[in-house]
Amino acid sequence: MDINGIKTDGRYTDIMSASLEENMKYLNQRLAVDKNFDLVYRVIKVGERNACIYFIDGFCKDELMQKMLQYFMSLTEQELPENAHEMSKKCMPYVEVDLQDNWEQIVYFIMSGVFALFIDGYDRCLLIDSRTYPARSVSEPEKDKALRGSKDGFVETVVFNTALIRRRIRSTHLRMEMFHAGNSSQTDIVLCYMDNRVDHEYLEKIKQRIKNIQVDALTMNQESLAECLYKKKWYNPFPKFKFTERPDTAAAQVLEGDVVILVDNSPSAMITPTSIFDIIEEADDYYFPPITGTYLRLSRMLIAIMTYFLTPTFLLLMQNPQWIPAGFEFIAIKEPSNVPIIWQFLLLELAIDGLRLAAVNTPNMLSTPLSIMAALVLGEFSVNSGWFNSEVMLYMAFVALASYTQANYELGYAIKFMRILNLILTAIFGVYGYVAALIILVVSVLSNKTVSGKSYVYPLFPLNIKQLSKRFFRHRLPGARE
Repeated sequence: MDINGIKTDGRYTDIMSASLEENMKYLNQRLAVDKNFDLVYRVIKVGERNACIYFIDGFCKDELMQKMLQYFMSLTEQELPENAHEMSKKCMPYVEVDLQDNWEQIVYFIMSGVFALFIDGYDRCLLIDSRTYPARSVSEPEKDKALRGSKDGFVETVVFNTALIRRRIRSTHLRMEMFHAGNSSQTDIVLCYMDNRVDHEYLEKIKQRIKNIQVDALTMNQESLAECLYKKKWYNPFPKFKFTERPDTAAAQVLEGDVVILVDNSPSAMITPTSIFDIIEEADDYYFPPITGTYLRLSRMLIAIMTYFLTPTFLLLMQNPQWIPAGFEFIAIKEPSNVPIIWQFLLLELAIDGLRLAAVNTPNMLSTPLSIMAALVLGEFSVNSGWFNSEVMLYMAFVALASYTQANYELGYAIKFMRILNLILTAIFGVYGYVAALIILVVSVLSNKTVSGKSYVYPLFPLNIKQLSKRFFRHRLPGARE
């Protein structure tokens, strides 16, 4: 049997009792308030009854807390209602108020920063959402910049991110459903979608996958969630999700019927399902007139293709000089190569990634002088020393710069891995290796599937001419006047 919410064997039930003393005893033990300096509890009087508040220092608004405490302590015994429900309706001077009697939910909300009020004789806890999280401003993200358009960006607080999408979509069909994942982290996950446009079968599949996640914590936020949602084959590097830090991009994808996933503590949105054509698209394609947007999109696609073909094709032609077209003999290497060309390409591929990592970790005040030093040492001196030929340095410089035209890092590295594979196979097997690498590339793309299980190259396969035209050409907005 249960006595005041405690079983006769001394263990607590899942439901709180009406005894403040027992509730405090349970919470003080569960929250370890004697060891956590930032977990604060204070016993007060509310209408001549004993009461206690629990909150996390740093998540509460001090001025608001002071005003609420003054109000609660000023209530008389006659003004205090008999139960928690009436208390929340008549004597709670705040908007976001909830009632809970389940200990797991109560502890979750307290650890999330919610102000919890327990009153002796009440069998439910009053949860007041007066929390505020440390957050930076919603300035334009460094990674997803656009030449035109809005200059705001997602931040690490999920409530701010949902508000940025709500500001752009003022429809009653917009849904924001919250879930939690991680036994220890209890990370907030929000699904954003249009109820009248989303594929509900796919939506339910995503919901079930999130509910069935069995991990201790989403330590890497969205990347951890992505790996839980889709256990992709490690040997296929092409991305299954599109990430963006731009609210306008996320809102546009929601309006197209996609599901946007927001994870607390992550300043980006995860868009799903995503095909390779969705990943290539950027905000600038739509912030310029149709002809300019089409040019930018086609240029980006062409440059991405060139970054894959340029160095393997050059290596193949150097192995077979007789295949160099007439009038292009100047592309041949004039000076002798001290290091085989394949090793020059592989070393430079590694060196470029080393420079990227160095740039990320270099203090801003030293970035300019170190960039100049790297350009001199790795450019002129490496050629003069005989390690690299100038033609190899030129083509790898183009590949390194051209890779930044693709905003999606995952797709950029997927092309890089396929390019390295092509270089190695071409160096070993010649033209047969070159063709085999192309086949591997095509098979990797065509055999890939989106999270929803559909084709990764739709609308190319299965073929949909109208939709395929929209992927290559920036059309006028629907309903726009001619």
